[in-house]
Amino acid sequence: MATRGHLLLFFILEPFCLLHITPSLAYSLKNCTILYQETRSAEVSLDCANRNLETIPDDFPKNAASVQLNNNRLKKITRKDFSKMSQLRRLHLGFNQIDIVYDRSFSDLVFLKTLSMEHNNLNHLTRDVFYGLSNLTLLNLSNNFIQFIDCSAFRHMYCLQTLDLGNNDLQQIVEIQPVLQLPQIQTLKLRCNRFSSFETKELSLNFSSLREIDISGRNLERFSITTPIFPFLQMISLSGCEGNSTLKWDITDKTLLKRVVKLYIADAVLSFIETEKVLKSLYSLSHLRLQHLDEWIRKGLLTTVCKLPALKTLDLPNCLTNFTLKFQPCSELTQLYLRESYISKLPKGSLQSLEQLQFLNLTTNRLTNVPFDIRHLSSLEILLVGNNLISELNCEDFLNTTRLIELYLNNNRITKLKRCVLQGLTDLKVLGLSNNLILTVGDTFKKTLFKLEVLDMSHNSIISLESGDFQGLQKLKYLNVTRNSIGKVNPEVFQELINLESLTVCLPYDYEPNFTGLQLLEHITLYLYNDGILKTHHSNINESFFTLKSMKTLTMISKDCHYGFPLDMPTELLQSMKHLESFRALNIYINAPPAETFHFNPQLKSLTLAETDLSNLNPGMFLPIPNLQTLDLAKCKIKSLDFLTQANLSALRYLKLSNNEISQIKESVYQALPSLTYLDLSNNPFTCECLNADFITWVKSNKETQVINAHQYVCSFPVHKQGTLLLDFDIQSCWDQGNFFFFVSSSSLVVLTLLTSFVYHFLKWHLIYMFHLFLAFLYDSRKGKKADSYQFDAFVSYNSQDEDWVYHEMLPVLEEEQGWRLCLDHRDFQPGKPIIENITDAIYGSRKTICVISRSYLQSEWCSREIQMASFRLFDEKKDVLILLFLEDIPPQHLSPYHRMRKLLKKCTYLSWSKAEKHPGVFWQNVRKALQTKDDPPKNPALLTGPTQC
Repeated sequence: MATRGHLLLFFILEPFCLLHITPSLAYSLKNCTILYQETRSAEVSLDCANRNLETIPDDFPKNAASVQLNNNRLKKITRKDFSKMSQLRRLHLGFNQIDIVYDRSFSDLVFLKTLSMEHNNLNHLTRDVFYGLSNLTLLNLSNNFIQFIDCSAFRHMYCLQTLDLGNNDLQQIVEIQPVLQLPQIQTLKLRCNRFSSFETKELSLNFSSLREIDISGRNLERFSITTPIFPFLQMISLSGCEGNSTLKWDITDKTLLKRVVKLYIADAVLSFIETEKVLKSLYSLSHLRLQHLDEWIRKGLLTTVCKLPALKTLDLPNCLTNFTLKFQPCSELTQLYLRESYISKLPKGSLQSLEQLQFLNLTTNRLTNVPFDIRHLSSLEILLVGNNLISELNCEDFLNTTRLIELYLNNNRITKLKRCVLQGLTDLKVLGLSNNLILTVGDTFKKTLFKLEVLDMSHNSIISLESGDFQGLQKLKYLNVTRNSIGKVNPEVFQELINLESLTVCLPYDYEPNFTGLQLLEHITLYLYNDGILKTHHSNINESFFTLKSMKTLTMISKDCHYGFPLDMPTELLQSMKHLESFRALNIYINAPPAETFHFNPQLKSLTLAETDLSNLNPGMFLPIPNLQTLDLAKCKIKSLDFLTQANLSALRYLKLSNNEISQIKESVYQALPSLTYLDLSNNPFTCECLNADFITWVKSNKETQVINAHQYVCSFPVHKQGTLLLDFDIQSCWDQGNFFFFVSSSSLVVLTLLTSFVYHFLKWHLIYMFHLFLAFLYDSRKGKKADSYQFDAFVSYNSQDEDWVYHEMLPVLEEEQGWRLCLDHRDFQPGKPIIENITDAIYGSRKTICVISRSYLQSEWCSREIQMASFRLFDEKKDVLILLFLEDIPPQHLSPYHRMRKLLKKCTYLSWSKAEKHPGVFWQNVRKALQTKDDPPKNPALLTGPTQC
């Protein structure tokens, strides 16, 4: 029983324990948004950026994995701000006004990987400011005012790999020694501090795992490495700061930097001579970036650069303004960046010697044509010439670049394509021509570019696409030909693209497409334009789309107003797309689609029907797509959401209903969406009345569905509530209106509950007993109280502790000597029958009942039931059917709890075994006399009769 009691206590308390330890998932957040996850990821990401927050919100879900709090007005971080958020992995606190972080504020963030606190007002880092961040790998503290770092501030950060302390006020290099001692540190950024020098002899350590260092300072005058503490150093970045002095490079032992392969130098942080000195000391250098060093390049720095034996990559952003250069000695370069330098022309011979060049980036310059030297770069594989002023391509531009794989000419002024321009690029796989002024494709792609897989010609001014324009592109997988203006499109233009997987194209409303043969096409985006003419039904649109059996994503967007006329969207359009997963139609339908629209698309998971009149939406449209997870019905003139209660969208997770005419949300709506996690109801004319009381309560209390920006929903009705917030509506007034009714109802329920509990706990057995007495009454009436109906002479009621006396004293005399037929429970009760029924049958199936009474008998619940039932028969029949045998003397006062027993003793005499121990024969004669009735023949005439019985 004790074990059962503990188990019962456990099950009672278990829900409260779970409530205590389960992280809060209250999704009606006031200041943040939980980012929607396309997949059912357990990771919760919070976006609290740009909210003008002055304190950390206190309603964070404790299981959040990512929190963005950047661009707010936070001033301090306390221990309670992120308490119990042990699952947090990424925390962004940049661009705030934080000037103090209390010790151990991050102590619960034991699994945090990334902490960004750039652009704040931190002044010093105390001993326990990062306590608990033992798994942190990236820490960004740049652009603060840090002057002091406690020597133990980073002592627990065993996994830290990247630390950014740039743009602070550190003055002594010894401040960073604890960082260099971290076992996993790889990248350290120290640009623009107040160091006067960086000298390894000032550091009292022998070894650091550092691989990359970014060092500069407003007062930095010396960079010296004289001890072998950086055996793994691979990259050095030296950038200038406002008002910085000229840096002196002091590394006499070249072996100390034998692993350095990357060097970045920005601004004139070094003199020309020092720059040359640095370059000559790094004989393993393979990647060099020189930024804003056009003056040094004019002086001939590239001569030194091109003599570096291991140099493969040269990056010169913002370095070549209005002057020419030659890379004649740089014959080993494989990658060259000449971006963002305002280059208007590269003279002949500038690049001609770069015979090993594979990658060339010339983006964001002022080139008016493709540089002449490119045609001689026979090893070139990737060429970027986007964002220039090129207006014409010549046949010789890519004459010898036959190995070219990727070519980007986007954001230029190219007006036409000639077949001869690209005909030699037989290995080309990617071609970018977006945002130009191309009017026609011509025969450019008819017999060339057989290996091309990606073609982007979006945002041009192509006036027509004719049949055969792409006939040579047999391997093409991705095609984008969206345009700035509408033109003519031949129905057969895409027919030969047999390997096409994704198509994005602008079409007129009257286009009759022919997608025959495009068996692999999975993604189509159609931008439809209107020319103002009402079109008729197109007979072959159905047959064309019937071939798209691999389709997974179909997007149709109307770019113009269609003047109230419905577009030609027959229900058969989607019939063959049995694998369709996403369908988007923006400004396409005039009225709600028919109920059978998605009858053949059972795998549909995402549906968008935006900018459409869906006021008469039929819920039957959703019945064939039970797996739908995302539904966007924004700007659809929806007034009621009753259709959702019949739509069977049990798998729906994302629902967007913004910019509609919804004023009331019924409880049945969100109850019909059990999987919903994201609900957007922004910009709807809500009614702030009791009709929305349940919805308001649900928004505030539910822990499953995030109602996006719910705390910003504004009331539109009634007039006196206009402009107030929906969630500020006093729902208590709704309960007060029915106060009396609820009081009476709840009071009645409470009384009924208490009464039921009382009856169950205290009168349960009495009710059962009364029920069986009633059955006994029926039983007795049915028997007609006939003497010959009795099975036994007497039923013996006794306690199990008195069993020895019954079997050794009573039975031998009454059954063997006197010949009575006695009924005993262990011997004569019918197995399998309920105990109370056996008792009833035994009492009413016996002429009399013998109660063997002892103190144990009085304490037995079942014995009490037996004597009560027997006494009921006594009072009911008014016959001597009850015999009381007392095995021990029990004073009458001890019988006070047993009211029925005292009543019996007052009415009749009884037999006492304790008084007859010296004369047992007389006792049993009295028992025999008590068992006899007037109609009974004597069982044994030799026995004497005794006094009367009860």
